[in-house]
Amino acid sequence: MAALSTMATAGNWPQWRGAERTGVSAESGLPLKWSETENITWALPLPTWSGATPIVWGELIFLNVAENENDLALWCVDRNGPKVLWKKPLGGGNQKYRKQNMSSPSPVTDGKTVWALTGTGMLKAFNFDGMELWSRDIQKEYGRFGLNHGYASSPLLHDGSLYVQVLHGMKTDDPSYVMRIDGKTGKNVWRIERPTPAISESPDSYTTPTLVKVGGALELVITGGDVITGHDLSNGKELWRGTGFNPENNPFFRIVASPVAVGDMVVAPTRVRPMMAFRGGGRGDVTRTHKLWTHNFGPDVPTPVTDGKLMWTVDDRGIYRCIDLKTGKDIWGPERIRNGTYSTSPVLADGRIYVTSEDGVTTVIRASDKFEVLAENTIDDYTLSSIAVSDGQLFLRTAKKLYCIGKRKKN
Repeated sequence: MAALSTMATAGNWPQWRGAERTGVSAESGLPLKWSETENITWALPLPTWSGATPIVWGELIFLNVAENENDLALWCVDRNGPKVLWKKPLGGGNQKYRKQNMSSPSPVTDGKTVWALTGTGMLKAFNFDGMELWSRDIQKEYGRFGLNHGYASSPLLHDGSLYVQVLHGMKTDDPSYVMRIDGKTGKNVWRIERPTPAISESPDSYTTPTLVKVGGALELVITGGDVITGHDLSNGKELWRGTGFNPENNPFFRIVASPVAVGDMVVAPTRVRPMMAFRGGGRGDVTRTHKLWTHNFGPDVPTPVTDGKLMWTVDDRGIYRCIDLKTGKDIWGPERIRNGTYSTSPVLADGRIYVTSEDGVTTVIRASDKFEVLAENTIDDYTLSSIAVSDGQLFLRTAKKLYCIGKRKKN
């Protein structure tokens, strides 16, 4: 497995999918079993559901919250309480798109500043005392988001900059675009358009960008609109592009699961098939030169997780597969876990993989080359948010509550 950063080992979960953007934690001794009455340290009441993951830094937890039918807010919670320390408005305009509302993007933090983006396009920065540092309305600046199910991509935080993608097309003729925003000032470092041949709903992407490391350089990787693209961090220029994600030109081929990068390799799910792996560092059309493998049974909604050798995928019906990351060949699967719909993404920690169904059942399997269910843990409540890991505890967000599971272990 690639070495985890200092932030990961320090017990922080600073953005969606954790410090390394992979859904992997280096922590051990995590809870294996719990219920609504067992192994729960505390539970904080919430007004409604959200797809946003709680993020954790030290003593603080940050949540994107739909407070009611109109208002959106960022909450700061004392993890020792639980106590809500402050709530800051992120604007109105909350809407529901089937299971989604406008609180879906997860906030991000560097330990001093927290940034929150909403599905309505409001992007704000706050210090840890709740003071607003700057604010932008992306829809006001560049036009209404045109995704069929509403905007849900989380910002990527790296080296003081936010990378924000708006990939859409179902309900707009405006171009898709990607921005790099200076975290201190809120001003654009760059903004580039990202054209694709995708039609109808296929330009819509609910993914979050990632970074792939090629030699000593990093490239920004974006998936959606039937293609994968790699970009120069300094100016946003498209360096390479891979195609073949929608071979039948299906007009309803939106992408939800995000790309996963390991070293110079990035795995890009689509709407189940095909899921493909590419090597970064190419130039131009890399479909033939840098494509490593294709798999015909990827996930739809949950983003895969990997330890650098094996990769585990679970689809939205609860079908698990274990795949050799180097070759893309099945190690085991398909194997079914508890029947249900799965919209959360699996988390790998302590040699286990945790994934939660919309019914609130978290299945824990062994992270190995053999399928083994270790536990099934039920909290009877609607769940869309992926688990966060911090200091030996799991943070599980349901529609009604934020649960802190297990005892804290300070590093």
